[in-house]
Amino acid sequence: MWRETTTVELQEAVDRARAIVGASRRIVVLTGAGISTDSGIPDFRGPQGVWTKNPEAEKLATLQFYVADPEVRRRAWQSRLESPTWSARPNSGHVALVSLEHRGALDTLVTQNIDGLHQAAGSDPDRIVEIHGTMRFVACLSCGARTPMDEVLERVRAGEEDPACTETTAGAVCGGILKSATISFGQNLVAEDLVRSEEAARRCDLLLAVGSTLAVYPAADLVPAAHMAGARVVIVNGQLTDYDSIADVVVRGPIGEVLPAIIGPS
Repeated sequence: MWRETTTVELQEAVDRARAIVGASRRIVVLTGAGISTDSGIPDFRGPQGVWTKNPEAEKLATLQFYVADPEVRRRAWQSRLESPTWSARPNSGHVALVSLEHRGALDTLVTQNIDGLHQAAGSDPDRIVEIHGTMRFVACLSCGARTPMDEVLERVRAGEEDPACTETTAGAVCGGILKSATISFGQNLVAEDLVRSEEAARRCDLLLAVGSTLAVYPAADLVPAAHMAGARVVIVNGQLTDYDSIADVVVRGPIGEVLPAIIGPS
């Protein structure tokens, strides 16, 4: 049952979480949309989430509708063009995780986010698993070619409502459907990313989940996987999550404030 966390309860939770983080040597972090809301990127399922306010918008992220309907693709490209991601900057939550890495305690950073803000904050790309892909690139659904997103958005600005793949093979233009290099509903995750994430969860001594409702699978499965392998679990989120019951500590407060307090300086 939901109830507001008191100031005293919040401080106690932060203190307990900081002690656990400080004693951990191999930490896996799982981040969700909540870590980027302070950067001006709305989440999807929160009270002010994109899909909460406009359930129709979920169609744009569903592969079946995207492939079948040119109008869905046209609206998706306009949505990408207007995305707040392009002007967003990393916030104190992203920076705190860089500090954790600099201390040598971060094993792997698995993010459900597609905004690229962890890399922009200075996190080592080699430690990041973008398990739901990235909107910084575009992928062709026919030939698999990847192109920087800004190059394709320039074509949209120039008047192409549903740009097609321009890759040429053996003198023929591909012409395939282009989509952001993200994992849409109905699309399989990249197997290598999933395996890497699961292996990291099973070997860590702490799973730190930040800004995720832990309701989207298989990413959310990392939490019970780490727990069953003997790792401690700390959850930092503004709302209830599906795995609060197995966490050693749940910190329910503003991520941009509590995460730096939990992690501390590098």
